[in-house]
Amino acid sequence: MTWKGPLVSTSLTRRHLAASVAGLAVAALLTACGNGSSAGGSGDTVRFGYIGDFNGASLIAIADKEGLWKKHGLKADTKVFTNGPLQIQALGTGNLDFGYIGPGAMWLPASGQAKVVAINTLGDADRVIAQPGITSMQQLKGKTVAVPEGTSGDMILTLALKKAGMTKDDVKLVPMDPSTIVAAFSSKKVDAAGFWYPATATIKKQVPDLVELAKDSDFADTVSFPTAFVAGNKLVADHPDKVKKVLAVLRDAIAFRSAHTDEAISITAGKLGIPVDQVKADAANNKLLDVAELDTLTKNGTIDKWLKGMDDYFVGAGKLKQSVDPKTYYTGDLFTGAGQ
Repeated sequence: MTWKGPLVSTSLTRRHLAASVAGLAVAALLTACGNGSSAGGSGDTVRFGYIGDFNGASLIAIADKEGLWKKHGLKADTKVFTNGPLQIQALGTGNLDFGYIGPGAMWLPASGQAKVVAINTLGDADRVIAQPGITSMQQLKGKTVAVPEGTSGDMILTLALKKAGMTKDDVKLVPMDPSTIVAAFSSKKVDAAGFWYPATATIKKQVPDLVELAKDSDFADTVSFPTAFVAGNKLVADHPDKVKKVLAVLRDAIAFRSAHTDEAISITAGKLGIPVDQVKADAANNKLLDVAELDTLTKNGTIDKWLKGMDDYFVGAGKLKQSVDPKTYYTGDLFTGAGQ
């Protein structure tokens, strides 16, 4: 199979091209995708990015529905994004205060581009999917594989290739945004993809007999896959009180989600405008962590170990030059302190 759509040539300076495309996407999203109240940029307004799935949207949806922003003296201007790297860029340009990222984008705060202010869930939503008839990673050699670069889809593909004794050089890698992957795979213009649920469920409606070649849990012994909320470096440095208020909102929302998971699923479905059953299936691909667990895991160093393990992966994948101390980018003391 040959992908006939727009390709990102490897002969180009991919980083510069990606930055340009991402910049345009961020500008468009910030202009057109507002979904919350705004107070003209006043000090109590929080510009918060999210992704339109259970992991990325549930706490935002709960905070909206339960009045948690107002409870903690804030107003929320929330915007939906297609992936984590776009939100990191928006944080860096000062167009966003907080955002949500999956595990595949964790190398960005590790490289100093943002702070991780709260861990959200442990994910198991990522997959390497292939067209019917392809039953092993080895059969992808020389075939067209789509991936959203710098995301958890990229991460699961890299891990699965390595486990099979392969690298990205063994396949015809095509960087694509998530919506393009859905269309390209569904129309059989690519052979495989590093992707995630719930978008994979959308593809399954068109290709019900697609094959899942790898998933996050295949690598649970060596790598954990935490999802997280991030904030801009300058915001954390200059406005710690505002960060603490936002973390208090997130803690309340985490507590609600843990105690009332079915209701949280329903609230999230309402915010996203999709069926409850679809959100429930999406939520099943994640491990929820309650506030007490997150506090304990922060204080006993477990979360630092998760992040260190991911750093080591990112070094091997060429995303980071060297592993760094998670304490330089995970502000766990702010998270636990927000509960006092």
